[in-house]
Amino acid sequence: MTTLTLCSENGIELGSWEDRTIISDKLAALGIDYQYLPTRDLTDLNPDAVMSQYQDAIDEWQQKGGYQSVDVVSIQADNPKAPELRQKFLDEHIHIEDEVRFFAAGSGVFYLHLNHHVYAVDCTEGDFISVPAGTPHWFDMGEAPYFVAVRLFTNPDGWVAQHTGNPVAANFIDAA
Repeated sequence: MTTLTLCSENGIELGSWEDRTIISDKLAALGIDYQYLPTRDLTDLNPDAVMSQYQDAIDEWQQKGGYQSVDVVSIQADNPKAPELRQKFLDEHIHIEDEVRFFAAGSGVFYLHLNHHVYAVDCTEGDFISVPAGTPHWFDMGEAPYFVAVRLFTNPDGWVAQHTGNPVAANFIDAA
């Protein structure tokens, strides 16, 4: 289930919401675009099938956001590189472009560090999130990751992070 949890920087929970309308409104107030798109019948989760099933939404997102490239990333718990891949995203970082993800299957948590608080957005199937350029954040796919996500980029080089050096993420990540 999609959840938004508001925490202090030291990890103390201050509030939590599961209603997608409330989540969307709270994130919009922070400049974060969150939408829910009902999942479609995905019997095949290979990248071409996912792109085909969601092509209309992808076209709309590309037109609205000016995204130049799109791909599909899939991570499974049995991936031998899963621990290494998880670690890659756990340090707080920013991007020079928006970080845009649509979860076609599975889940992952985006942690947004804003206004001396941390907003944990547990994204699940059907969730679209756009983290604006320059927003300090990190992503946790979990110890047993499973997700299939459409990624949209304005930069054809794709995902490029600039680490902030802020250790705040360590207050939120277990067993990383």
